Amino acid sequence: MSSGMGDSRSDWLAAWIGWVCGRAGIVVLAALLSAAGLLWYAASSLTINTSTTDMLSAELPFRQNNVAVDAAFPQRSGTLIVVVEGPDSLASAEAARALALALKDQPGRFEDVFDLEGDPFFRRNGLLFLSPSELEAQADRLAAAQPLLAALLADPSLRGLQDLLSSALESGESPVASLEALLNRLAAVAEALPADPHARLSWEALLQDRAETAADRRRFLIVKPRADFATLTPVAGAVDAIEATVADLGLTETPGLRVRMTGEPLMLQDELESVRSGIGFVGLLSAVLVACVLFIGLRTWRLVVPILLTLAVGLCWTAGYAALAVGQLNLISVAFAVLFIGLSVDFGIHFALRYREVLGLAPENTSEGGDVTAALRRSGALIGRPLLLCGLSSAIAFFAFLPTAYRGLSELGLIAGGGMFIALFANLTVLPALLRLWPIPARPLGRGPVAALGAWIHDQAGRRAPVLLSLGLVLAVASVAALPQATFDDDPLNLRDPRSPSVATLLDLLADERLEPYEAEVLAPDLAAAEALATRLDAVPEVAAAVSLADFVPAAQDDKLAVIDEMALFLTPLFLPAAEAPPADAPARRRAVADLTADLAAAPPALAAPATRLRAALGGLNGDPDALERLERAWLAGFAPQMDRLADALEAGPVALEDLPAGLAARYLAADGRALVDVRPRDDLRDPAARARFVDAVQAVVPTVSGPPVTIVAAGRAVIEAFAQASLLALAAIALLLLAVLRSFVDALMVLVPLLLAAAMMVAAGVVLDLPFNFANVIVLPLLLGLGVDSGIHSVMRAREERRIRAGTAGAGGAPAAQAAGLNSTPRAILLSALTTLASFGALGLSDHPGTASMGMLLTLAIAITLFCVLLMLPALLAVAEGRRKG
Repeated sequence: MSSGMGDSRSDWLAAWIGWVCGRAGIVVLAALLSAAGLLWYAASSLTINTSTTDMLSAELPFRQNNVAVDAAFPQRSGTLIVVVEGPDSLASAEAARALALALKDQPGRFEDVFDLEGDPFFRRNGLLFLSPSELEAQADRLAAAQPLLAALLADPSLRGLQDLLSSALESGESPVASLEALLNRLAAVAEALPADPHARLSWEALLQDRAETAADRRRFLIVKPRADFATLTPVAGAVDAIEATVADLGLTETPGLRVRMTGEPLMLQDELESVRSGIGFVGLLSAVLVACVLFIGLRTWRLVVPILLTLAVGLCWTAGYAALAVGQLNLISVAFAVLFIGLSVDFGIHFALRYREVLGLAPENTSEGGDVTAALRRSGALIGRPLLLCGLSSAIAFFAFLPTAYRGLSELGLIAGGGMFIALFANLTVLPALLRLWPIPARPLGRGPVAALGAWIHDQAGRRAPVLLSLGLVLAVASVAALPQATFDDDPLNLRDPRSPSVATLLDLLADERLEPYEAEVLAPDLAAAEALATRLDAVPEVAAAVSLADFVPAAQDDKLAVIDEMALFLTPLFLPAAEAPPADAPARRRAVADLTADLAAAPPALAAPATRLRAALGGLNGDPDALERLERAWLAGFAPQMDRLADALEAGPVALEDLPAGLAARYLAADGRALVDVRPRDDLRDPAARARFVDAVQAVVPTVSGPPVTIVAAGRAVIEAFAQASLLALAAIALLLLAVLRSFVDALMVLVPLLLAAAMMVAAGVVLDLPFNFANVIVLPLLLGLGVDSGIHSVMRAREERRIRAGTAGAGGAPAAQAAGLNSTPRAILLSALTTLASFGALGLSDHPGTASMGMLLTLAIAITLFCVLLMLPALLAVAEGRRKG
């Protein structure tokens, strides 16, 4: 052995690798068997929790508030929203009522079914919930509509409607508030009927003299399912039961009727399915790209395959460790695989290329060149200590997240930190064993495209150090200036696939005022305290309304009941039994339409426009009997049910707190007397600034407020605080470790400065490119920390090694020859490691899942920036430092 190479047997790492190589077959077999066993254990016991709330410590105040509300009102949490939409308000109301009754008959599947609008209480007392002015206006409209109602109650057919309209056109006296509006509504339905067989005239909207909206045609059922948390799809059984019930009731076959579902548990379930379904293609693409990059960089399958096998074994071991350590993954800790792959491949590439370098420096015809074990031992002696320092510093970076209140991040730190030691062990045990079983020829390292690029970048960075450092200073100043503009998107809705049915349904419903997904909740000791709190909260500018159970007791009841009594006085005679005209047959319908068409042609000038429109629409039916029957049904099918509802509404009476429906009361008044206040925001809380203002304003009045907006804002702030705390702790611990191991303040600074610059540049680039941090992509920061520190350590320790050898104080040889030949493998390894990580995780940006895609895009950006800082800025710093030493 040449004196320049030194005796690697004196190094304990070399001794360990020598022991492994002597038992290579047994080591590989044991590794594969243990990996298979741990993979099976992980697959059978490791679960995934997609809740963003559960990623935070249960000790946080807002989580304790949520737990208190959920315990007092369990029927309000974990609910599904069943959305029933029909061709008109009447059809949707009837369908919702039938579905609610059918679901209530399945107590084994559903704990609670809440149909607020369909409750008989509101059908009977609905008029009491109008304001006095609104009720007076409605009474006036119904008084004006008496002739219309009387005529159609006597003859609810095209014939009866034609008689009424013809008389009105001749006399000029409208049977409703506006004859022009009535003609236009009839014309609109007749025009739509040929293309839309589900078109119907809304008698509710007509009698209220307003247009029917999409919200009018929609009803909600709030369903509490019995979830099966032993599976990854806990509400799948409930969803299947709802779909089966809808089919059994024939609602799927009803023209114009649609039933959809949303709700937090269903969105979480759909999100998991979205991630799982999209990851297959992305994973395959990632694997192919990684293999291609490794083959281009290493130029032999005898290096590529061992690295990939070592990676697979280490990943299986880490999955088993995760199953033992935490048992359940969350949206953050599930990224342990991302971190492990990125850093384990980095370890493997550095070991393999140093091994290749050592083989290339030994003459082919000597025992050294042909002794694979000796080359592996020597490689371990040269690269082992940098790898140990890299693994330890990366583990420290991850373990720094353990003390934070962000459970998702602390569990990721536990898994990834332990994974670094697993990666080290695998790359210093399994990889050498595989390389011993598949030896490669002992020839010079050579210059492939990656090697040439790495060497050229390293050389240019040293030559242009002043320019690069000036550029780095400018970038650092600009990046620091952009840091205050960095944002964290704390809304979990933005991480979900908008094309999944549950999310698409919720996004469609955000404009409906009855559904407020960002409603806050306040738990009060009793109803009186709840009313007092509601009054205080109503005065907050950011609050649209604060609702307690008392708010469901109508105000000004005496005045309203007096108006309703007057309405009953002139409307009740309409509902007395009377002889009804026989149903109209086809000839009667044809005559009615013909007579109406003729009367419309002679309409007075003031009604010429709507009369002409209706006349044209009727003419388009061409007297077809089937078309006229459909027209009669479209115009008049909703009339009788609307009259039934009106008759019920005229039966309204005094309402006290105890008269409210039991299902409604239970949602605001707990069994132990505690009461709930719903706090509805004035602004759109999809806007993060508005959401933060609302939460801060409500918390200033009631610090114990809970609910989705509080959870979102508090979770976001907890994440930011956790990352700030963990980052500072990690940097301090890594700095101390570097100082202790390197024993040089300058060398430690060389490792940390490019890392800090990369972190600042990445955050600034996210600001410029409008890529905010979120619960999914926030793991980019620890990955950048790990990769940045590792690359810096390799560069600095290789530079130290070369300085020692040049000074004649090194005991390990090979570096001078490598340097002289321009075959330093470290820049090549850093570049290849970064390109491999880019290939691995850049593919995530193609995922259909927004959270996964954002993680892929930000990872790509972070790795590119880290590569720039380590391959350009760090060599420039080393060149300047070396120049000063020589000077």
